Formats: sequence, C-alpha cells, structure tokens
Amino acid sequence: MQNKINIQYFKTPFGELILGEYQNKLCLADWRYRKMRDTIDKRIQNKLNSVYTVNNSDVIEKTKEQLTVYFSGNLKVFSIPLLLVGTDFQIKIWHELQKISFGKTKTYLQLAKDINQEKAVRAVANANGANAISILIPCHRIIGANG
Repeated sequence: MQNKINIQYFKTPFGELILGEYQNKLCLADWRYRKMRDTIDKRIQNKLNSVYTVNNSDVIEKTKEQLTVYFSGNLKVFSIPLLLVGTDFQIKIWHELQKISFGKTKTYLQLAKDINQEKAVRAVANANGANAISILIPCHRIIGANG
C-alpha cells in the first residue's frame, strides 16, 4: 500500500496553487498549471512512494491562511513546516532561497557564489525552476543578471 500526500487546490490573486501535505509537513505549494507540473508531481510522488489524494489537513489549512495574509501584504515570513523533496543539490539551493529576505532579490550568479559554486549558474537556475514550494521558498526573488 502506498502512502498518501493530501492535496488541495487554492486560488490566489496570481493563479491556482496545488498544496500538498505529507506527514504533517508541506511538500508542495506549486502553480497548478505550470509547464513542469508532471515532472514535479512525479518526483515528489516517487521519492515519497506516495500518491496524491484530495483531502484536507491542518498543515494545508494553515498554509492557506498564511498565504492569504501574505497576498494581502501583511506577512513576510512563513511558519509552515516544510518537507523538501529533491536532490541534495536542489535542497541546498532551496535552503539558500529561504535566506533571501522579503523585498530583496539576487541573481542566479549571486546564488551560485553563495554556495561557493560560481560556475554552477545553470544548475542553480535548474534547481530554482524545480522548486515545488513556490512563494514559501521564494524562487521568485531570483532574477537574471540583466535584471
């Protein structure tokens, strides 16, 4: 029998998110209709040996509440327990992303330098794009060198 990842869909001012919870941690907060949807879903389900089940949870409800406050402009830091599902390199990048303060940005090159891998800009960009916990792990704060 496979484990279950509880999921819910959540409409935001910027589009619909799919929120996923596994063992009381948020493992998914991603745009429902993005190009990499299938790839990300397969990665999460395979690594957790789980399937998505439409069901609610306390973590999902708390995430909805905090996202609502965030989108109203009244929250800058989230307090949701996260489960990062990816390669060691991806997880390293996602941890670095979490260090970028609200209202600040960095370039892909700056992020690569932060992990002492200046030549890994393309890998950093790929890991940034593979982020499955959008908003809470602020991949949107990374910009190209040209701004």
